[in-house]
Amino acid sequence: MHAYALAALLVVAQAQPAASPEPDDERIREFLRTASVVKVTSLSKGTTRPRRVTLSDGTLTHDAVFQVIDEAKPIERFASGKVELDFRDSWQFNIAASEIARLVGLGHMVPPAVERVINGQRGSLVWWVEWEWDEQMRRAQKLVPPDRADWARQWDTARVFGELIADTDRNQTNMLITRDWRLWMVDFTRAFRRSKQLRTPGALVRCPRALLERLRTLRDEEVRAAVGYYLRGGEIEALMERRARLIAHFEKLVAERGEHLVLF
Repeated sequence: MHAYALAALLVVAQAQPAASPEPDDERIREFLRTASVVKVTSLSKGTTRPRRVTLSDGTLTHDAVFQVIDEAKPIERFASGKVELDFRDSWQFNIAASEIARLVGLGHMVPPAVERVINGQRGSLVWWVEWEWDEQMRRAQKLVPPDRADWARQWDTARVFGELIADTDRNQTNMLITRDWRLWMVDFTRAFRRSKQLRTPGALVRCPRALLERLRTLRDEEVRAAVGYYLRGGEIEALMERRARLIAHFEKLVAERGEHLVLF
């Protein structure tokens, strides 16, 4: 499957020496933009034909995933029988998701992504996350997180972000888990749909206070400044409407259930 194939790429992160600190976000993005390409490997799986890229700047060596998929169709019919109008599958959404995550304070759950040309092709280059399991593997192995409350909060946060960006391809194989039980979201090429409705509002039961407050203050002009090159006008308008609906949804829940049960 599309998402499973890309998840397989993103979860195979190149281990760094234990003594080396993790680079900060800006350092990672600069590295992705400018580090020399050491090796590019074509991968046998994945309908979006992603590639594994090894980069080095002489000090740091790390892998990334490179995608060039950029397709748009008036209508897409899936094997499951699902039909989607105005279908778009694009590397540009990986970058847009990374930038929106930064805007709303969720850069710790979405890996940095930049635009880059490699071997004459333009696409997204996404930092590889070191991992232990994806969610499908965790469930198959019946692994239990050491802090169940924190784990639940991470999932609640991920669900809010998925609704904000209208991510239609979120599944267990593109939810990655590090050894310290941090949850990462990857693969956004089928996000940013033009629907202004929330897809699964019933699953939205809790939200971080900081995220809700950031949604309240998020302005159209800052979104356009961050992702206007990668999202079309209708996609940004839909994003901002979903933002408003998320705010209204959680305000209603707070009024019905009490702030202490909804916000954390």
